[in-house]
Formats: sequence, structure tokens, C-alpha cells
Amino acid sequence: MSKVFVLDTEKRPLDPIHAAQARQLLRNKKAAVFRRFPFTIILKESRADASVSDLRIKLDPGAKITGIALVNDSTGEVVFAADLKHRGFAIRDALISRRQLRRTRRNRKTRYRKPRFLNRTRPEGWLAPSLMSRVHNVETWVNRLRKFAPITAISTELVKFDMQLMRNPEIEGKEYQQGTLAGYETREFLLEKWNRQCAYCGIKDIPLQIEHIHSRSKGGSNSITNLTLSCEKCNVKKGTKDIKDFLKKDPTKLQKILAQAKKPLADAAAVNATRYKLLEVLKSTDLPVECGSGGLTKFNRTRQQLIKTHWLDAACVGQSTPILIIKGIKPLLITANGHGTRQMCRTDKFGFPNRYVPKLKFIKGFQTGDIVKAVVTNGKKIGEYIGRVAVRSTGSFNISAQRGLIQGINYKFCKSIHKKDGYSYSS
Repeated sequence: MSKVFVLDTEKRPLDPIHAAQARQLLRNKKAAVFRRFPFTIILKESRADASVSDLRIKLDPGAKITGIALVNDSTGEVVFAADLKHRGFAIRDALISRRQLRRTRRNRKTRYRKPRFLNRTRPEGWLAPSLMSRVHNVETWVNRLRKFAPITAISTELVKFDMQLMRNPEIEGKEYQQGTLAGYETREFLLEKWNRQCAYCGIKDIPLQIEHIHSRSKGGSNSITNLTLSCEKCNVKKGTKDIKDFLKKDPTKLQKILAQAKKPLADAAAVNATRYKLLEVLKSTDLPVECGSGGLTKFNRTRQQLIKTHWLDAACVGQSTPILIIKGIKPLLITANGHGTRQMCRTDKFGFPNRYVPKLKFIKGFQTGDIVKAVVTNGKKIGEYIGRVAVRSTGSFNISAQRGLIQGINYKFCKSIHKKDGYSYSS
């Protein structure tokens, strides 16, 4: 598992420690639990003179999941890892639904409203809320981890730079095309676009070859829209045949491949749209920011024979990547859920209001979404329950625990162990 973050009594971040050391400090009452996710303890003494190791936070931004890793540059040890799941596409769907509802309502209520133009201008650098949520999620966790660990530098995957060209600006021709990182950018793009499987037979988890949809010998180009992935068997079988002849017995698959070839990569588009905004946010932390390419990340990971996961990709970002020590690391799975809704009433499946929403979020010091521990000592529900709470104005709460939904738990039995922060966690 990841190491445990440590703060001294003045809330200064110290070197993360092994979980066994943290348990011993807690058992001896030399420390207390400061935060559950990520697990952090706070010492009961000041350590102003303690020496700390510099850590680097490394990010692999993605449209759906961003990998996060804290790496000690001097030793190569990964001390913390997490996969941060975004809710960008959920925001997009919610905005589309809201727009549709508003249009129908305006059509019913204000059908003769005078048209208005040029009254809604967007500031320079504006991004859609579904895209900005990704930037805000990463910003939140960079700032949060800086409070718990001695982070002195940031590495992020930004653009498709070719590090070989940066080392030698005079490189050209064949030497440039066949360098160390040749093909990594194109291959990684195709792996994402074609779901890491053979376009013709759908087989996965085997070596895949880059294949021309329209053969080069018959005028096909090297354009990314003419490239796909194929297993060796299908590649040899297709040879120089025209794809229409090769798949004439399966017209459905033919149309699917031709459509997918022209389809832009939505996830890549989302990452490209936010990359410079994210860089701007990271630079505002006043920490040195290193940028790496997707090709270099894959090169570092392949060279160290590491499997492909989001947090391992993050650990391999940038030219500063050392030989990594990842023994025992288990990433924290973080899911962005948002902070609820501002709806004034709830609706049924047809969109008609059927119940109101209480104005008060906090009931008896708890709010819906808090993680609580309830120790019930009497009644029909005697036992210990840990889970997320749904508050009621009566003081009778519901708890979503591992064993299921437990209803009717009095607030007096509940103790908050993690306040709602817009994220859910699992390991």
C-alpha cells in the first residue's frame, strides 16, 4: 500500500512513513488520525528541525481518469499513487438535459419573447464546464497533497513533444524518423483510438501491428486516418487487398471500421483542449513544472517493463523519471462526484416536481455524503456500521454500508470520520 502522510503538530509535512510505523505511533498515542483519505496522521509534537526528502508530484492527465504519483527523485521510490476519475462527461450530459428542459419551457411560456443577440460574451480562454472540471479536479488534488507531503516539483504530460528533437535541434531526415522514440506517438494514439484490439477480429492482449486500411501499394497514404491496428494473422491475411474486398462478407464491420477511421478521438480532444489551461494552473503554484510527451511516458514505462495503468503512466512522465521502486504500492481510487445539486425540488421520471428539497444541508452537525461510524448499542439494529450517511431533518439517518442500506439510525449513535468533500474513495 502507499505510505502514510505525516504532519507535525504545526501541520508541517514530514516524510511519509510505512503503515506499520503509523500504527505504532497511533497505538502509543504519539499521533492522531488527521484525515482518512488520503490517510494522514498528525504528531503530538513539533518537528521543526526534522529533515525531509523532496518529492515530485507527477500527473498523467486523461479525459476520464488522471493518474497521480508522488516520487522521490533521489531514490526512485513511489510513496503515493492514485487514480482520479473525472465527471466531465456527466457534466456534459447534465448540461444538455438542462438546456433541453429550458428550451421546452421557454417555448411554452415565452414563445413571443423578443430575440436577443450579442448579450452573452465569454471571457478569453473560456472552456466548457465539462472541461474545466477536469482542470479543477487536478488543481484540488495538487494543492491538497502539497499540504500533506513535502512536494517541491511537478511533472505533467502536456503535449506530443519529441524529446529527441529537443536534445538535438539539428537532427533531420532519416536520423530523425528512426530515432529512439520513433513511432511511439502514433502507436499510442492508435491504441487509444482502436481500444487496444485488432480492428478486424477484435482480439486483445497480444502484440498488435500498425496496418494501412487502404494499402500503400494501391495509393494509400500514411495519414492517421488511414491507419489501424491489426494482429499478425489478420495483417498477413489482408495483405495488399482492398478493405472492401477483404470484408465483403461482413459489410457491418466494414462500415464500422471506415467510420471509426474518420472519427476523431473524443478523449484526446478533451485532453488537448485543457492541457494549456492545466499548465497555467500548475505554474501558478510557483513550483518548477516539467513537461513530458505521451511518447516519452510510454518509452519510460516500456523500458522499465511496467504494466500500463494510469498511476504508473504518471510515475513515468517526464525526462526526470528514475528507476522506479513500486513494491507494495496500491493506488487510491478517487471518484469526483461533485457537491450535489442546486435544484429547488426533485422531479419524477417525466420531469414533473414531486417533492421539495430542504434548505438546510446540515442536520445535527452532519450532511448527506459524510462518511460516519455508527455504533448502535440498543434497539433492533445493534451493531457497528461504517458508510456514507443520508441525513433527515428528524435526526433519523440512513447509512450506505458494505452490507447494504441501513435505515433509521439515530444521529446520537453516529460519529463523523470523513466530511463530504465532493469525492468518493476506494482502494
